Parts: sequence; structure tokens; C-alpha cells
Amino acid sequence: MQTNRIFKEYLVFILFPLALFYWGLIYWRNLFYNFGFFVTRSLPCPVISIGNISVGGTGKTPMVEYVSRYLQSKGMHVGIISRGYGRKTTGSVIVTDGITKPTSWEDVGDEPFMLAHSLKNVPIIVDELRYRGGMLLVKKFKPDIIILDDGFQHRSLNRDLDIVLINSKDTIQDHKLLPYGLLREPWYHLSRADILVLTKTNVHKPKAFLIRKIKETGRPKIRNTTMLDKTLRSITNNQIPLKDIKNKKIYIFSAIGDPDGFIASLNKTGTTICGKQIFTDHYIYNGMDLKGLENDAKNSGADYLITTEKDLIKLGGFKIKIPIYAVKIRLKFHPESKLKRYLQPFV
Repeated sequence: MQTNRIFKEYLVFILFPLALFYWGLIYWRNLFYNFGFFVTRSLPCPVISIGNISVGGTGKTPMVEYVSRYLQSKGMHVGIISRGYGRKTTGSVIVTDGITKPTSWEDVGDEPFMLAHSLKNVPIIVDELRYRGGMLLVKKFKPDIIILDDGFQHRSLNRDLDIVLINSKDTIQDHKLLPYGLLREPWYHLSRADILVLTKTNVHKPKAFLIRKIKETGRPKIRNTTMLDKTLRSITNNQIPLKDIKNKKIYIFSAIGDPDGFIASLNKTGTTICGKQIFTDHYIYNGMDLKGLENDAKNSGADYLITTEKDLIKLGGFKIKIPIYAVKIRLKFHPESKLKRYLQPFV
């Protein structure tokens, strides 16, 4: 106990000054944007930004997919811009024209790759400079509207609607600036947001401090819950009904920001989770990892290895004897009508 206390005090001693320095950088950066010293440029079509104020696991990718599908259902031609975190390429890369699908996630990033395979007729471009990527998207595909993935901090590109996601799992410690906590910028910067979405409220009960802080922002709020799609998919696109794993033993693994929702949803299916392994977000698997997972699953008597869509796309080329299937996460909003009211002006 004494060792743990000393270690925590040492971490505070190291991380707090770094967080203070980071706060200074963020403060001046935002001040320069507020007073026009840094330029914010606009694209020729409306832009909806979907982002967060903290790192890891708020559920941006399912949110981007939901908004894309909703706008498409209203007859809109939708395009998506993303940074393409973790990709090996740089500059503007066309992930998909909406029809032809990418074959390598490493060239475009795991999340844009996943979106490209989930959505139809939605062109996607990755670029670390979102305005440049957006202009290419407009020139090549002429979308009616563009969704900016993970765009809250990217103030160089103007947006017409700012949707910010907040993880209901957040603790008081999380709400300190990086690297001391998880905040990418101070909480009061949520004044720039148009609507807040408290995510995965069926998995994590939001702490009282979080509810209070959200209320104090004065921004409109909705919440979402997660559920599993009724179908599981393998890397070869073989599909089985979700009910097939009921009363079976499964070994689960993932490399996502917040795996608790994934685990909690599987616990509700009636299956037995006989083991699990959690990797860091955006982890790149190798042959040794898969061999280890296979051995652990076999030793625990598992019938299936179960993972997430985001993980499944990284497993091409690996062959093991135990079947691997991925679950797809769906979102439900409460109230959904409130979210649609904010999207309605763009359709």
C-alpha cells in the first residue's frame, strides 16, 4: 500500500506539470482561433462534425455510421472525411468511392476501412489536413453533405453542426487534461458544441458529477445505448445468427478504446465467456498473438473466438482452427427524435 501511494504521488509529480504545459498550448491555440489569428476555412457544402473531448472509446465510429445512414435515408449524397489514425500512408487517400472497397486497412486506418465496408455509396477520404481532404472529396464526388470524423478539435475546418460524444464511464480523474487525465481540451470548451451525446448508458451508469457537469454546460443532451446486431460475421464473410452462440462457450478478445460495452452486451446473450484478452486501442495483431489466443481458447474449452468488427479486419492472413466471429454494435438514441431534429435542417 505504501509503495502504491508513493508511486501515485510520483506520477502526479511528473504528469501534472505536463498537463499544465498542455493546457497552455490548448489555451493559446483556441484563443488564436477565437480572435481569427488562425484561419478557419469552409467547404462548399455543409459539414457535420462528430467528435469527443476525451481520448478513447466514446463510440464515434458507430455514430458516424448512424448519421450517414440517416442522411442517406433522406436522399442525401453523403461523404466522410477522417484522419485515418494508424495508417502507414500520408496525405490525401481515397478510401472508397462508395462502390469499390479498400483491401488494406493499413493504408487507410482501421476505422475508415470499417466504415467503407459497412456503408454503401458513401465516398470516404482520409487526410491529416481535413480541409484539403474535404476539397478533394467535393471535387471528386460532389457530396450534398460531409461528415467530419473526430473533428471537434480540428478547428481549421468550419462545421455547421458539432456533435460531441461523452463516455458515461468517465470518472473525476478522467476529467483532467492529458496526460494527467483523458481530456483533450478543457471541459468548458464544450460551449462550442451544438449537442452532447452521453454514450453507452446501458453499460456504465453515469456518475453524479458527470451528470452535473453536463447540465452546467447548458448544451442540449441526448443519450445512447448499445446493442448487438443479430448476425455474427467471419473474416471470410461467413455469417451465423447471434442466437447460435447461446449456451456455447466463447473466448473474447478486442483492441478497442472501451471494451466494457462489447463484454457487457455478450454477457446478455446467454453465452458463457470462458476467457478474455484485452489489447490496447488500435493494436496490430501478429501471428504469435493469434497462436496464443487459439491456445487459450482451446484450453478453456471455447467453441468460438469472438471479437469486434474493428479487430476482425486486422486478422486477414491468420489461420487458426477455432472459428473467429465478430459482433457488430448498433446504437439506439434516447430520445431519437431530438437527434433527428438537429439533423433535419440538412436534409
